[in-house]
Amino acid sequence: MKKAYFITATDTGAGKTFITAGIAEALRRNGINIGVMKPVESGCALKDGRLIPEDALKLKDASGTDDALDIINPYRFREPVAPNIAARLEGVEIDFEKIKNCFETLRAAHDVMLVEGAGGLLAPVTDKKTIGDLIAYLDIPLIIVANSKLGVINHTLLTFRHAIDIGLTVEGIVLNRTSDLKDQSVSFNRSEIERLTSMPLLSDIPFTKKETPNPLGLGVFDQLAKALI
Repeated sequence: MKKAYFITATDTGAGKTFITAGIAEALRRNGINIGVMKPVESGCALKDGRLIPEDALKLKDASGTDDALDIINPYRFREPVAPNIAARLEGVEIDFEKIKNCFETLRAAHDVMLVEGAGGLLAPVTDKKTIGDLIAYLDIPLIIVANSKLGVINHTLLTFRHAIDIGLTVEGIVLNRTSDLKDQSVSFNRSEIERLTSMPLLSDIPFTKKETPNPLGLGVFDQLAKALI
């Protein structure tokens, strides 16, 4: 079994890292040899002269892998801006071939690979290429993470239709509730997105405080992980 998925989102802050880490941990717990990757991370804190890629470290911890952080996360930047801008500010040019080489190294060592993007499909990675272009270059299916709130139907359809338009394969959609504020749309988002995309809703993740250990128990992410293997 060799599978790989790229986790993208309708927007930054939709919970890509939370979902990717949850899937990775569930797969590891179920005996799957899981690898993870965060090709580009901006907004990294500087500590002892080194940039700390917080999202990449969360994925590494969740997967339990001993892969080198520089392969999991080949590009990291300090400024919390789009990848191409962050790279430009530091005089770095992001190279898709370098990312793919790291990805192929990891894929050879693992049965399932999870690759987390930055922002959404049209987030610029270089001055001419986007996250969508990177997914096409890696040639793997994607999972769309969407923040379940008012407006998510529009955001999800925009992401879904752009993915199809540029020839990407959408494996499924994950709704993730990032707020406990009252929102009547939450009752209808799942059914409408399924109806309008004809795609499977892989999971509908309820709101939880992220600082709570194992906040959702084991079942939610176990079910999501099983849908991918």
